[in-house]
Formats: sequence, structure tokens, C-alpha cells
Amino acid sequence: MSKAILEFSNVVKRFGDTLIVDGISFTVAPGEFFTLLGPSGCGKTTTLRLLAGLETPDDGEIILEGRCLAAPQRGVMVPPDKRNVGMMFQSYAIWPHLSVFENVAFPLRVRREPKNEIKSRVAEALELVGLTGLAERGATQLSGGQQQRVALARAIVYTPSLLLLDEPLSNLDVKLREQMRTELRALQCRLNLAVVYVTHDQAEALALSDRIAVVNKGRLEQVGTPVEVYERPRTRFVGDFLGRTVMMKGTMRKDADRSWVEVQGNGRVAMQSGADGQFSDSEPVRILSRPEDIALLPMGEIGPNQVIGKIERVAYMGDHLEYIIGVGGRSLILPATKKERYPVGADVRLAFDPAYVTTLPQ
Repeated sequence: MSKAILEFSNVVKRFGDTLIVDGISFTVAPGEFFTLLGPSGCGKTTTLRLLAGLETPDDGEIILEGRCLAAPQRGVMVPPDKRNVGMMFQSYAIWPHLSVFENVAFPLRVRREPKNEIKSRVAEALELVGLTGLAERGATQLSGGQQQRVALARAIVYTPSLLLLDEPLSNLDVKLREQMRTELRALQCRLNLAVVYVTHDQAEALALSDRIAVVNKGRLEQVGTPVEVYERPRTRFVGDFLGRTVMMKGTMRKDADRSWVEVQGNGRVAMQSGADGQFSDSEPVRILSRPEDIALLPMGEIGPNQVIGKIERVAYMGDHLEYIIGVGGRSLILPATKKERYPVGADVRLAFDPAYVTTLPQ
């Protein structure tokens, strides 16, 4: 990875006695799309506001392109308009009494750019977001998708070093959200902009990001590529938050050259080489896998990496079926095609792929 354009180091933020950002650290490379993903109230928007200069940290340092923007222990706090950071708010923050042109031109006027420069930059920004020809239209005459594009044009019009996006797609309907997701990523790649993106939508984060930081209670639970955080969650929270998981209790077993987990419910799952290093023999553990990585098989001879279960209920989902399966005193949900039909009460085998199994402490 290239040298970081942004360094966010051990940053702390409190509101009164409540710790909102708890010593968070991460870096962002030039041209990287970096997403803060987490539930409401986890501290991700506050982190974005700290980057923008809208909040003052209580500790830590924020450095952009080698320039210190905030370091409370050294008395450094660069104001928002001096940071060369663009921000797009969840509400878009479009001024209803101004035209599209004046909304987009506002940051340039604050910076006292020459009139000719403002005119050419606004025209270029509107072309980039697909709003050519709408410069003189009033902001209240625009659709939701067009207002979102105006807010994006305003955020990039002065060529910021870093673009901050706070749940920009959450107010759009499903179809428009999917369209704008594609357009946003294409624009980011075209401009080679470093982006810090905030969302609670897992699908959005997986589709857009180069790397994802999963945030929980003011801390980063895991940072990695979409594949890493989805397929190799390091904590139960990460596994549960990014889509459905199948989790079962078991006991770690080891001999001279192999290791496996004995699952409560008649079966065992082998561990890949090196995946069991932190666990000792006979230690209680949990294994975690994604439903789509588990094959549902009719009852027969139990093979390696297979666990016995019983169909408790079948849900018809239109394009597929969902089976609620009892295994070791727990009920699990597995999807299956409509060609794979099992009656309620049938015994089945759950076949795990060790390459897609994560082992966690109980």
C-alpha cells in the first residue's frame, strides 16, 4: 500500500462522561475507499466529524498529507475551512433559497476564488455528477437523487485531499441507492480521491470499499478488505454484524499433526493448518461459518467436516427455501434451492468447508 495520506492515531472523544471514540487508530492510502461500518451510536459519525474539524478530540493526533490537523496535547486544532477536506452530510444540507450553481459554488466563494475560476470549477463539478444544464435551477425543484448529486458536486468542487461521506445514500429508495452506489464508486476511481465513508449498511460497505473498519462502542473491532472481514471475522460481533452466520459450540481437539472441533450434535470439523494456534486441547470454542458456505445433504454416512441436524421448519422465500435446523440444542437457518426439499423432522447432514470456518473462544 502507498504511504498513507491520512493518519488517525489513538484519537479519543468524550461528550461529558460518555466515551464516544475510544482510542481509534487507522490510516487511509491515496485513492483508497475506506469505510467505517457499524450500528447507530457506535461513534462512526463522530469520527467523521473529528476528521472534518467539526469536533475537537480530547486526545490523539490527526494528520493529513503530513500536516497535523489536530493534536490537543500540542494545542493544534486547524479549523474546518483550512483542512482541504470535503464533506457530504446525510441530510445533504442543500440551501433551498439558492440555485444549484450557488450551492456548489459556496465553498469556492468562502475561499475567495476568482469569478472565472468559480464558474469553470462549478461547471466541471456539475458535469462530473451528471447535472449539466441544471445550474440555474432552484434547489427545491430537484429530486432526491439530484439533490444528492448537488451535495456531492459541492464536496468535490475545490478538489479536496480527502472526501468524507456520512451515509449519503440512506435517504434514497432502493433502486436509486443501487444506481448511485455504482456512480459514486466510478467517480471516486475517476478522480482518484481518498474517501472515508460512514454507513450502517453492510451490503453498501462490501460493494464500495477497498477496506472496511467495523466499529463497535467507539472501538475498531476489525479492519480489512471486504473479503477478510466477511469471511474471516475476528470477533463474534463482526461475524454477526456482516450478514448471517452459523455458530456452534464445540471442543478443540488436537493430536500430533492435526486439530479439529468436536461439535455438540454429532460431528467434527477439521481446522486448517495454523488456524488453531491460540487454542489448547479440550478448550471450549465456537465455530463460525456463513450459511452459503455450508452444504445441506440428505442423511447418510457421516463424512469429514459434517454435522448431523434435524429439520424443524421450512420457510418458502420465493426464489429459495430457508430451513430451520436443530443442531446440538441450537436452531440454525440455512438457505437452499427449491430443488433441495426436505420434510420437517428429516435428519440431514451439514457439510462445512474448513477454508471458510472461523474458530472463536466460547
